[in-house]
Amino acid sequence: MGEQSPGGDKKTGKTAKKATSGSAKETAAGKKAAAGKTTAAKKTAAGKTTAAKRTAAKKTASAKSAQGEKTASAKAAQGKKAAPAKKAAPAKKTAPAKKAASAKKVSPVKKVVASGKPVAVKKAAPVKKVAVQPPGGESRTALVRRARRINRELAEVFPYAHPELDFDNPFQLLVATVLSAQTTDLRVNQTTPALFAKYPAPEDLAAANPEEVEEILRPCGFFRAKTKSVIGLSKALVEDFGGEVPGRLEDLVKLPGVGRKTAFVVLGNAFGRPGITVDTHFQRLVRRWRWTDETDPDKIEAAVGALFPKSEWTDLSHHVIWHGRRICHARKPACGACPIAPLCPAYGEGETDPEKAKKLLKYEKGGFPGQRLRPPQAYLDAGGRPAPPLGAA
Repeated sequence: MGEQSPGGDKKTGKTAKKATSGSAKETAAGKKAAAGKTTAAKKTAAGKTTAAKRTAAKKTASAKSAQGEKTASAKAAQGKKAAPAKKAAPAKKTAPAKKAASAKKVSPVKKVVASGKPVAVKKAAPVKKVAVQPPGGESRTALVRRARRINRELAEVFPYAHPELDFDNPFQLLVATVLSAQTTDLRVNQTTPALFAKYPAPEDLAAANPEEVEEILRPCGFFRAKTKSVIGLSKALVEDFGGEVPGRLEDLVKLPGVGRKTAFVVLGNAFGRPGITVDTHFQRLVRRWRWTDETDPDKIEAAVGALFPKSEWTDLSHHVIWHGRRICHARKPACGACPIAPLCPAYGEGETDPEKAKKLLKYEKGGFPGQRLRPPQAYLDAGGRPAPPLGAA
């Protein structure tokens, strides 16, 4: 075997180191190249992933847009289909009914303020403020003056005005007034003589046979109801007032068949206590004269009573009722023969020709019998004639 020299050994080591270093460099370069490739691959993959996501997002957006368009078109189609239903809805309009309902709610209810809170007041108000605000725009002072002048004029025309029911005592006047409902005073005056001849006192009529009383009262109409009333009030007079007619309003109105009108007739003409008798003639004339526009008898009584002193109430009632029966008729007023024509707002509603109007007058003004069979002497002295008895030709 041969021996190696020391120099040769050194060269070989350097060469080995250089080879090792070169291989290491090559390995590092390879790693760098591999790492670069890996990074590039990752970047490429990430780019592809991002592009894929963007593509997917675009597809989703386009899908949502398509779906939105479909939904919008579906809603539009549904709206078009529902359009006829909406057009048909106005056919069931309830606006007029609601307006009418609101109008009804406003008229009967008034609102006032009490303690700072609104309070609903029902239509139970006692009397409308007619006296404060007269109808027709007339001032209250002018209305009072005109009303009182009308009463004075009628007092001159009918100075003998009186209740046109025959009676001798308060009991007879009370019964006769109850019987005068829905009939004439003349018919009552022709019927009561037979009734009072058989039953002169409350005790007699209270114990009467209803069938016999009905037969007597038959000419007055509503004879069954009136029989029940006169027998009932007679029993009440006997049981509660000792057979005497009370002289107070609150007592009279408790009797069967007796209201405020009947009570005031009795109080004014049998006891001399003033009262306003609101019968059909009175109601008609005070509205025609525009003293009030009320229709309820109690409210008319209050409104007219406020225009006159209380002492004039009874005679006022007679004057108005007499004028309504003789001259100012309901259907054909004799305007041409009316003594208060210049004071009447309704002049011209009836016959204005004087000659034709005179033919419309009734009772003493027209030369005909009045209502009473036994009228006062003053009435006879003024040219009045008594009424014929029942059954007379």
